Amino acid sequence: MKKWLTIAMLALILMLVACGNEEEPTTEGSNETNASEEQNSASAYPMTVSPTVSSSESRDGSASYTFEDVTFESMPENIVVFDYGFLDTLDALGVEGIVGVPKSTLPTHLEDYSSDEYTNIGTLKEPLLEDIAALEPDVIFISGRQAAFYDQLKEITPNVVFVGTQQDDYWNSFEASVDVAAKMFGKEAEAAEYLAEFDSKLKEINTLAGNFETSLATLYNEGSLSGYSSASRFGYIYDVYGFEPVAEDIESSSHGSNFGFEAILEFDPQVLFVIDRTAAINEGKSNIKQDLENDIIKQTTAYQNDHIVYLDGPLWYLSGGGLQSELAKIEEILTELK
Repeated sequence: MKKWLTIAMLALILMLVACGNEEEPTTEGSNETNASEEQNSASAYPMTVSPTVSSSESRDGSASYTFEDVTFESMPENIVVFDYGFLDTLDALGVEGIVGVPKSTLPTHLEDYSSDEYTNIGTLKEPLLEDIAALEPDVIFISGRQAAFYDQLKEITPNVVFVGTQQDDYWNSFEASVDVAAKMFGKEAEAAEYLAEFDSKLKEINTLAGNFETSLATLYNEGSLSGYSSASRFGYIYDVYGFEPVAEDIESSSHGSNFGFEAILEFDPQVLFVIDRTAAINEGKSNIKQDLENDIIKQTTAYQNDHIVYLDGPLWYLSGGGLQSELAKIEEILTELK
């Protein structure tokens, strides 16, 4: 009896040892994979990065700016980011090394960057050049609001990359910015997962948009409205999401075409999208519903069918162009109109 017990115990010990030996290659394989990914990222350098937009003009047309390709010898480690959309993408992809951001108007989903771990580099329109220089950045990512400071920022580091979106080609320039982030920081796999989710959500919102014959995207600003066509900064509501514009001849400018409430009634869209700029720049404070839901607007088809969609101001006006924010925009419309 003791002999059989001894044999059984030996067999159990041998089995446990074998199981332990089987687990070891898994850990080693994981370490080898991580090392391989790091090696692949490093081997991608030197890397030349092109701006998402080659040139732009000031709002009044009095100045023009040209953005250059930048060649990096190695992956940047100290990163300064002005564009909230690109910061959003870096955050989504898990990129490390961000040292400076403009903190005054950080979107809610990026509030972690308001901590002391990150240096405040000014506002979107007024960079703190000396504070940025003190960070000794390896790269500075900018967009349209910093275009006037392009040459001054290049004096701090020649590695200034324009990653903003283009008004008349918003979606393609957004995807180009994601491509820049993914390639520079070895995050192609993570980016692909997000973009696959976009494909699914875009199919869903295209189907939803087919339920409405006309729509109008507008921007609310201190009691007044501006309308946007398909060739505008919010034209992707029509071109990408699939909503039919109520008119094609609305002036295409960064702040839309100004018109009164009577014009809204005349257009009479089935869906009226309203982006709250006032809330975006005024710490969430706005009288949008009080101003907008007046006797004229109440006559519109959109109001009567409960299809006035109030869109989150900070999300749409300040922080678009990022993986998380662009997905959140689609989700917001799906939630409001389902």
